[in-house]
Amino acid sequence: MGFLGSGIVLLTLTWLMSGVRLSTPADPSTGAGGGPAGLAAARQQIRQLQGRLAEAQGQQERRLVVAWLVALVVMAGLSLLLGRVLAGRVLRPLRLVTAATRRISAENLHERLAVTGPADEVKELADTVDGLLERLEASFVAQRRFVGNASHELRTPLATMRASLDVAVAKPEPAAGTLALAGRLRTELDRVDRLLDGFLLLARAEHGAFADRTLVSLGELAREALDARAPDIAAKALVLRTDVRPAARTRGSAALLSRLVRNLVDNAIAHNEESGWIRVAADGDGSEVRLVVETGGRVLNQGEVDRLGRPFERLGTARTGSEESSGLGLSIVAAIVAAHHGRLVLRARPEGGLRVAVALPSAAPESDAVTAEAAA
Repeated sequence: MGFLGSGIVLLTLTWLMSGVRLSTPADPSTGAGGGPAGLAAARQQIRQLQGRLAEAQGQQERRLVVAWLVALVVMAGLSLLLGRVLAGRVLRPLRLVTAATRRISAENLHERLAVTGPADEVKELADTVDGLLERLEASFVAQRRFVGNASHELRTPLATMRASLDVAVAKPEPAAGTLALAGRLRTELDRVDRLLDGFLLLARAEHGAFADRTLVSLGELAREALDARAPDIAAKALVLRTDVRPAARTRGSAALLSRLVRNLVDNAIAHNEESGWIRVAADGDGSEVRLVVETGGRVLNQGEVDRLGRPFERLGTARTGSEESSGLGLSIVAAIVAAHHGRLVLRARPEGGLRVAVALPSAAPESDAVTAEAAA
């Protein structure tokens, strides 16, 4: 833009300087005499010369206008071209830094930008980002190490307490109070064990640290989860409606996706009313697969429903609830969906109840290609 502006100023000054008109010659009647006939002829000749001079000056001005416009267009094109080239050279390192930063995720935090070149602002920015990535990698490694160590360190005392309870109860003629206390302690230990499992699974899903990617059918997982909870569904007299399609296949961790489906089914049963209903649907198309779990019940507040994907959030009260619920069910679902690059939508139904929809990338095209290649 500066180059274009300078060109416009220069051309304008050239135009103004070229616009100086020639002065009109002095009237010959004020000069030497010569008689009426000679004076008339001289005036006629002067008028002709002035007309030719004016016509020549008009043509020159028109040519200057055309040349000025052509030069302005050329300068505008050159300024845009040069500006684009210079901007591309200046911004190219920034584009490389942006692309590399977007490519780096929790699974490849060991990568670095490693920008080379002069010690300018761009290299300083890249070095700062590299330092940030190094600190993030150290933090993730420490967190994963803590999760792994905690899984072993916490399970050992839990197993010891269970063994101590079993020994106390197995004694001949234990006191009635001992049996009652052992029952309550065993219930609490089971609850702590489920909570620990939830923490470990949540940490694993949030880190995306799973290598057991395989072809998984959400429809089969839904049928297995419903069959496993069939006695509980019958105990509550729940009406079950299913619409499961075989095309609902995705690629990911079978263990995590199985836990996702089981958590949704468990949530639909535990937070349902007596003689209520459950609808489970699974289908897919060329781009994604969808799993929908709906339940009836009372009308819910959408603001509270939006918070259900957070740990320890329950409808009505936070960090409180039934003894069987750890408050991590839907937060684990949200973490598993995010680890598989999917979408989780929680909606309060206007008629009452909850609708949970999970969308994951479809694996149908890849699996069909593999099947066709094997058949060939």
